[in-house]
Amino acid sequence: MKNIMPQWRLRYLIPVRFKILVLQLLVVSSVVGVITFTMARLFHDDKTAYIHDLASVIALHTAEETSATLIAYQEKLQVFARMMAEQTIPAERKTAMIKNLFEDFREFVMISEYEGDTETNTVYDAKALEAGGLTKEQLVAYRNRNPLPLDKIRNGGVFIKNSTLSGTLPVMTIAVAEPVKNGSKPKVIAAVTRLDRLLAMARRSKVFETFLIDGTGEFLAHTKTEQVTSHAKPTGLPRLDELVSEGSLGTSVEFTRNGVEMVGGFAKVQIGDIIVGVQIPRAAAYLSARELLQSLLWVALALLTISALLSIFWSRHLTRPIEELSRAAQVVGQGDFDIHVEPQSRDEIGMLAESFNKMASELKTREAALDAAHKQLIQSEKMAAFGQLGAGIAHEVKNPLAGILGYAQLSLRKTKDGDLLYTNLKIIEKETKRCKGIIDNLMKFARQETVHLTATNINSVVEDALTIVDHQLTINGVKLERKLAADLPEIMGDGNQIQQVLMNLMINAQQAMDGNKGSITLSTSLAEPGHIEVRVIDTGPGMPEEVRTKIFEPFFTTKPAGKGTGLGLSVSYGIIKDHKGDIRVESELNAGTTFIITLPTKDSAVHFNSESEAA
Repeated sequence: MKNIMPQWRLRYLIPVRFKILVLQLLVVSSVVGVITFTMARLFHDDKTAYIHDLASVIALHTAEETSATLIAYQEKLQVFARMMAEQTIPAERKTAMIKNLFEDFREFVMISEYEGDTETNTVYDAKALEAGGLTKEQLVAYRNRNPLPLDKIRNGGVFIKNSTLSGTLPVMTIAVAEPVKNGSKPKVIAAVTRLDRLLAMARRSKVFETFLIDGTGEFLAHTKTEQVTSHAKPTGLPRLDELVSEGSLGTSVEFTRNGVEMVGGFAKVQIGDIIVGVQIPRAAAYLSARELLQSLLWVALALLTISALLSIFWSRHLTRPIEELSRAAQVVGQGDFDIHVEPQSRDEIGMLAESFNKMASELKTREAALDAAHKQLIQSEKMAAFGQLGAGIAHEVKNPLAGILGYAQLSLRKTKDGDLLYTNLKIIEKETKRCKGIIDNLMKFARQETVHLTATNINSVVEDALTIVDHQLTINGVKLERKLAADLPEIMGDGNQIQQVLMNLMINAQQAMDGNKGSITLSTSLAEPGHIEVRVIDTGPGMPEEVRTKIFEPFFTTKPAGKGTGLGLSVSYGIIKDHKGDIRVESELNAGTTFIITLPTKDSAVHFNSESEAA
C-alpha cells in the first residue's frame, strides 16, 4: 500500500536547518533570561554569604599558618637554649656552634636567657643587627623599657610582642619558659626574631587587608608595613576582647570603621594571645557583583547574535553528513561494499558514520571470508582425498619394501664386513627399515594410534640423519658440521620420527639458501636438569617476525606453489610435542636461523609418566 505525502505538506515543507535555528534561539533566549532573573534575585544573598565565609576562612587559615610558624620559632628557641646551657663544650666551640645556629635559623636576631629576674646570658647576630641599623645596646635598652612578664611566662604562657625599633628590620619578641631540671631555678628564654614571614602572610591577599594583633593590642603584622614599624594599634574593630576571652575559633562580622561599612573575619591564634583579622570595604566586596551583572547583559546580547550566526552554519554542518550517509546506503544496497564515509564530527552522527563504515568493512570482510572458506573447503577435500590415496599407497608400498629388506638381508649373509658392497647393503637395509617405519607411522597416524617410545641415543639419531642428507646438501654447496656432546643420557623416543624432524629442518635450511653456499651445524648438549637440547643452526637468510610467528601453523609456507604444502614444520612440531619436548625458533633477517629442540631424558620421562599415572 502506497503512503503518499499530502500536497500541502510538500508545499509548506520547513527545512531542518530552519527548525534547528529557531529551536536554538529559543533555547538560548530562555536560558539566558532565566539565568539573568535568578542571578539578579539571588546573587546578593549568595555574595554576602560568600564574602563572610571567605573572610572567616582566610582568617582561620592565616591563624593556623601563624600558629605553625610560631611553634616552629618556639622549637628553634629551645635548640638555642639547650646549646647555651651546655657546660661540657669548650667556649670557643660553643661560640662557633651558636654562630652556625644563627646562620641556619636566619629569623633569629638575638637570644637572651633569664634566671629569676636577672638576664644571665645573651647572644646575638651582629650581621643582622648591622644590616638593620641596630645595635645590641638599643635592643637591651628597649627590653629594659619594656620588661618581659617573667612570672606569666614561667606559668606556662608564651609571650609575643612587636619589638620593632627600625623601619628596615621589623622584629618581634617571643619568650617561653625552659623546663626545670634537677632542682635548678626556673629559666626563661627570649628571642628577637624577624617578622618577614608574618608580614609575607599579611601581604599575600590582593583583596583583603590582613593583620595580626599581639597581646598588648599592637599590630604584629599588617598588609601595610608602616602600621607595624610605628607600633600602631587598631581602631574601630569589634569584639576583639570577646574573641580573646571566649577563645573563638573564627567569626565574620559587619561593622563600621570611620564611617565606612566593612566586612571582616577574625580568628585567634592558639599561641601567644594573637588575633588574626582580615577586612574589606563592603562597597569593594560587592563591586565585582555589579560588574558581573552588567557583563552578563552584554554577554547575553552577544550570545544571541553569535548563536544566530552559528546556527546557520551548524545546521548545514549537521545535515550534510546525513545526506552523505543516505547516498552511501544506496551504494551498499547495490552490493558495493568498498565505500567509506569520512566522520565529520565526534557525536552521534559521527558514531553513525563510523558504525556504517564498520558495517561496510565487515560485509566486505565476510564476503572475502566466504570466498576463502569456499577455497579452503575445496583444498580440504583435496587433502582428504590425498590422505586416503596416501594411505592406500602406503599399504601397497609396504609389501615391496618387505621384499627389498629381505633380499638385502639375504645378500648381507654372502658378503663380508668391510666390503663396499656390504656397506651399501647395510645402508639399503637401514633405509628400507626407515621407509617401513615411516609407512608404519603414516598408517598409525591414519588410525590415530599412539607412538611407542623406546630408549634412544640422541647422538646416534643425529649421525643417522646427517649421513642421509650429507650427499644432497654437499652437492648444493652446504657444509655440514656437528658438535655432539659426549656421554649424554638416553631419551625416551622414536628414533625414526626424531630423525625425520632433523632431516626436515636441514632440508628446509638448504632450500632457504636457494643454491647459495652456507653451513648447517647440528649440536647436542645437556641443557637444564633432565633435558637434552638439540640445535639446528644455519647461515641462511633468516626470517622476518611475521613469518617467524606463523612458522609452525599448518599449511603455512613461503615456498612457491607446487613446492611445499606447509605441513612439514607443523608435523615436526607435533612429533616433538608427542615426545613431551619443545621446539622453538630464533631467527632474524640476514642473521640465519636456529631451531632449538628440547627433549626429556629417559629418567625424567619415566618420572613424568609416574607422576601422570599417580595423578
